[in-house]
Amino acid sequence: MRITWLGHSCFKVESGGYTLVIDPYEDGSVPGCLPVRETADEVLCSHEHFDHNFRGGVTLRSHGEPPVKTEVIAAWHDDQGGALRGSNKIHILDDGEVRIAHMGDLGCELEPEQLHKLKGLDGILIPVGGYYTIDAKQAKMLVDQIVPRVVVPMHYRGEGFGFDVLGTVEDFTKLCSDVREYDGHVLEITKDTKKQTAVLKIRR
Repeated sequence: MRITWLGHSCFKVESGGYTLVIDPYEDGSVPGCLPVRETADEVLCSHEHFDHNFRGGVTLRSHGEPPVKTEVIAAWHDDQGGALRGSNKIHILDDGEVRIAHMGDLGCELEPEQLHKLKGLDGILIPVGGYYTIDAKQAKMLVDQIVPRVVVPMHYRGEGFGFDVLGTVEDFTKLCSDVREYDGHVLEITKDTKKQTAVLKIRR
């Protein structure tokens, strides 16, 4: 499974000739992030905020029966049952060999039955910036509960990109012991990929 970080919480996921784009952001909505202009078979959005639901940035094509199965876990965008920011969808993607989860703008702790569905993940794409979502410490606690092989932090502030109110990726990685920094924004996850926290570069 090939994962490309397009910026913020937006990823392109490719497997078996099938392409999904998750949480595309509106042009200019996220400081320092390039516009999303992709062609894909499917678009998934964790919620309907402008920095996560810009379906207009993705040109859809017809592919037929998708080789990637999608499961949705309903959660919240805040710790008050959605009273502040509404609902959030966690998307689990499974191509038969690799299983990953995109956590969207998760803002709450998960119930035991939700955690059970996330066990055995090969990869997790998880927000770590706080303010709008769980923060670095909460993300690390969740990772420790789920124990995925590959952790990809997202939705944080970096040099020249992201919202000012967000924490940095270093706030998260300083809590981790298996950090690997990549030179690009693409990551291949296979059954042989070693356990790691994978920090990808922003597109420039």
